Amino acid sequence: MNPKSSPRSGKRAVAKRGDGPVTLEAVALAAGVSPSTVSRILNGTAVVSELKKKAVEDAIAELGFVPNPVARGLAGGRTLSIGVITQAIDSPFYGAALRGIEDELDPLGYRALFVSGHWNAAAESRCVEVLRSRRVDGIIVLTGRLTDQALKTCAKNVPIVVTGRSLKASGLISLNFDNFEGGRLATQHLIDLGHRSIAFISGDPDHPDAVERLRGYRAALEAAGLAYDAKLVIPGEFHEVSGLLAVDRLLESRRRFTAIFAANDQMAVGAVLGLHRRSLRVPEDVSVVGFDDLPSSLFSIPPLSTIHQPAYELGRLAASAMVRLLAGDKSTEELPGPRLIARESSRRLAG
Repeated sequence: MNPKSSPRSGKRAVAKRGDGPVTLEAVALAAGVSPSTVSRILNGTAVVSELKKKAVEDAIAELGFVPNPVARGLAGGRTLSIGVITQAIDSPFYGAALRGIEDELDPLGYRALFVSGHWNAAAESRCVEVLRSRRVDGIIVLTGRLTDQALKTCAKNVPIVVTGRSLKASGLISLNFDNFEGGRLATQHLIDLGHRSIAFISGDPDHPDAVERLRGYRAALEAAGLAYDAKLVIPGEFHEVSGLLAVDRLLESRRRFTAIFAANDQMAVGAVLGLHRRSLRVPEDVSVVGFDDLPSSLFSIPPLSTIHQPAYELGRLAASAMVRLLAGDKSTEELPGPRLIARESSRRLAG
C-alpha cells in the first residue's frame, strides 16, 4: 500500500519537523507527491496541476523547508557559483568591485568565490585551477597578469569574463575602461589651470592600466605643445607608500613642477602626505590629481580631484555579463567613460 495519499483527496501524510534540516523527501511525503516532482516544481520545470503545486507549496511552508541552491544547481549541471580572481582583496578599488559582483549575483541565487592573484601570472593560473576544481560555472578575472592567449584557452573549458582587456573569443566577454582618455582628461585639467610642469606618478609599467594612463598624460602634453620630460615621470606601485616615495624622488631630482597627476587615488594621497612632510601645501604650492574616485577621496585633506572610474559598476556589469554568458545571451554591458571630478586639491596656477 502506498503510504502517500494523492493531493486530490485533500489528505496528506504527516511529516514532522526533526532536529535536522527538512529534506526534499519529507516535503514530498507531506505533499503526497514524488521527490522528483518537488524538485521539478522548485526548478520551475514541472508541468503539474495547480492542486499539486499548491500541495507542495503548503508542505514547504508548513515544514519550513529551505531549498539548497547548490544541490538544485548540480541537478541541472550547475553549481550556481562564480569564481572571481581579484588582485588584492584589501584594495579599496577592488573591494568596491567585489561588492558590485555580490550585489548582482546574490538575487539570482549565485554565490561568488573570491581568490587573489597578487599581480602574479603563476598565482593567477593556480587560482584558475582551484576554481575549476570547485566546479564553478564561470570565472570573472579582474584585470590581472594572465596573458590574452591564456584567457582564450581557459575560456574553452569554462566561461570567462575579464576586465581591463579588449578581447574577443568564444566563451569570453571582456570589459575595458578607457584609461587613455582618463589620463588625458586628468592632465588636460591641470593644463587648463595654467600648469606647464606636470609630474606623473605612474603605476607598474607591466600593468595595462598604467601604460594607458601614461599614454593619455603624454598625449595631453603633446596636444598642448608641452615637452615630455622623462625625469618628471616616477614609477609607483598603486599604493600610498609608493606615492609618498615618488614625491621624495621628485623633490630630490630638483626638477621644477607645479602639479602632480598620480595614476590612482591611493598614490595621490601618499603624494599629498609627502608634500606635507616637505612643508609644501596642496593646492597652494602643488596641485594634485588622482584616478579612480575612491569614496575616501572625497574625505581626504584636501578633497582630491580625480578621474571617476566606476569600480562598483565594473563589478556589477562583470557579474551581469557572466550571467548572460551562462544563459547563452548576447552581452550588452558597457562601462561608462571616464569623468573628471574637480575638487579642492587642484587650483589655477597663481601668477
